[in-house]
Amino acid sequence: MHKYYLTHLQELESEAIYVIREVVAQFDRPAILFSGGKDSIVVTHLAKKAFWPAKIPMPLIHIDTGHNFPETMDFRDKLVENLGVQLIVGSVQESINKGRAVEESGINASRNELQIVTLLDTIESHKIDAAIGGARRDEEKARAKERFFSHRDEFGQWDPKNQRPELWNIFNGRKRMGEHFRVFPISNWTEMDIWNYILQENIAIPSLYFAHQRNAVYRDNTWLPASEFLQLREGETIENKLMRFRTLGDITITGGIESEADTLEKIVAEVSATRSTERGNRSDDKRSDTSMEDRKKQGYF
Repeated sequence: MHKYYLTHLQELESEAIYVIREVVAQFDRPAILFSGGKDSIVVTHLAKKAFWPAKIPMPLIHIDTGHNFPETMDFRDKLVENLGVQLIVGSVQESINKGRAVEESGINASRNELQIVTLLDTIESHKIDAAIGGARRDEEKARAKERFFSHRDEFGQWDPKNQRPELWNIFNGRKRMGEHFRVFPISNWTEMDIWNYILQENIAIPSLYFAHQRNAVYRDNTWLPASEFLQLREGETIENKLMRFRTLGDITITGGIESEADTLEKIVAEVSATRSTERGNRSDDKRSDTSMEDRKKQGYF
């Protein structure tokens, strides 16, 4: 009798595709939250496989802070063109112009938290009832509390104590008018799983993930890329480093690591040997011990 076994990655892929298909089955206007980072790229790739040969039956939503890496924006536009999907862009600058958000000031100013109001406004204006994200439980302790289907109230807020049971992967997408869900198909994946899957599937990713020469400033135990938005502190100097990024966000908050990993195989080997956390170089997570959970309660990704 022939036996069929799934590999670890095949099991994760199957689970994620099942979750994505459940979203399309249960909701009227789902969308994929797309940042241009590796996790949202993998989610988009999984959605492509879930509905092949048809096109992805939902738009991608990108919240443009105006402080993005140029490489990320170029990658986003090329991917959307290749997939032939709709792209919805929410602009943080537009939220600021309308008085919906207030620009931070000071040497550590960031637009990261300002994304919350822009995201919620975009979800409301397009009547999105399920927003699929690429968050993983191994990334950060607040994200470890998330279920696959994460309920948001009429104000877009998340209550970690009000989570619905998901026994046997049975998902409850019931909601009242004005409420929506965030859905995380790759919740059970690790950083190593993501990189092994990207290698296995030969998925295109932004060049920022590979080692390259870049001007940067060493601050708070990480290399922050030099840009027009970076204000130097007294005594800081810009240096040219061979570096790469493990996670991507705004150019103002995303720290890089010194690395020679310029291929997917080298990245997999590097990640397998590292003992530091993936988001350890994100300055937005260092503002307080509960910064991520506080933001998520307000409606963050």
